[in-house]
Amino acid sequence: QVQLVESGGGLGQAGGSLRLSCEASGSIFSINAMGWYRQAPGKQRELVARISSGGSTNYVDSVKGRFTISRDNAKNTVHLLMNSLKPEDTAVYYCNVFGRQSALRSWNDYWGQGIQVTVSS
Repeated sequence: QVQLVESGGGLGQAGGSLRLSCEASGSIFSINAMGWYRQAPGKQRELVARISSGGSTNYVDSVKGRFTISRDNAKNTVHLLMNSLKPEDTAVYYCNVFGRQSALRSWNDYWGQGIQVTVSS
């Protein structure tokens, strides 16, 4: 069983910063990509940022230049540093890991439970 534990959300102010972290634990054998998605009320879940096993990153246009994704492979952890926050960043943020539980198992998407980020104007 794989668990993803998210931390660091909460209330931020417009123009301020928040940092999200997500640690994968349990029977995780190998991790490929790691990322963050978000879902605002009444909207579809969208990819915010993603980082490959080699460190390549991609971001949704609305956060480029403001958010930075990073990972610590030794700790199976991914972080999202969110600067210059805007009220439209308000959403539930979900950690995503593409990994597998053994060399013989298939690759799967694993999800965290979600963490609320609220940005006040």
